[in-house]
Amino acid sequence: MKLASYMANGLDLFGVVKGDGVITMNHRVACASLREALGKDLLMQMKATAQSATPDRTLKEIKFLPVIPDPELIVCAGINYRSHASETGREIPKQPSMFIRRPNTLVGHEGELVRPTVSQQFDFEGELAVVIGRGGRHIKAERALNHVAGYTCFVDGSVRDYQKFSVTSGKNFPGTGPLGPWLVTTDELPDPTKLTLMTRLNGKEMQHSGTQLLIYSIPQIIAFCSEFTELAPGDVIATGTPEGVGHRRNPPVWMKPGDVLEVEISGIGTLRSRVVDEK
Repeated sequence: MKLASYMANGLDLFGVVKGDGVITMNHRVACASLREALGKDLLMQMKATAQSATPDRTLKEIKFLPVIPDPELIVCAGINYRSHASETGREIPKQPSMFIRRPNTLVGHEGELVRPTVSQQFDFEGELAVVIGRGGRHIKAERALNHVAGYTCFVDGSVRDYQKFSVTSGKNFPGTGPLGPWLVTTDELPDPTKLTLMTRLNGKEMQHSGTQLLIYSIPQIIAFCSEFTELAPGDVIATGTPEGVGHRRNPPVWMKPGDVLEVEISGIGTLRSRVVDEK
């Protein structure tokens, strides 16, 4: 099942993607948001409801929001592919190296990826993201995938000159974190190690990797995060980026206004963003 958050007729909605349309779920499950529906454990109810329903809007009629527009937590893994560690000259971290993003950094599919006015060193990092379906603390790695609602695509837009002295600042400019286009539930993607991630800038492939090459697996990351904080339904965990980022190229490749960035993950789809300058 594919689940999306979107705007239509001035309303914030969520629903099940079916073909080239969406079946709005807000009134059908009496929830204001996808995060609320996950918190009430309504995935099976939404799937059953969608089987007998027809789309009420086409995908062309909606404006995509970030899959989870209002997560309580966005936590991201840094240096979690060996290839990326090698290209950046970094050592393999001795445990998952996590940093936190703010919700106002998120952008929906086909939205604007905002280059800040204070820097032109605006870089891309395509990633697989996990959305938590069942929360918990001190989750064991062997049971961690039972806490996952599904998977989506993410762009960890990075302002490199700020990141050099502060990861938090370099990763938290508003409008730098596209998330989408939709959430694919675990019944359709039971094994997140069998996916292929590709990042394209203006149609040119920049990153290409299998997700089995993560240094720390998704269960290990979930377990680690649940050690320092309680995870909640709708929390987003980005799993890291492979080699090919712009600042390690010669010469460096920085995103600029008018560029189109795409992150495609097999079994999920393609997240597309247009780069604009901050207004």
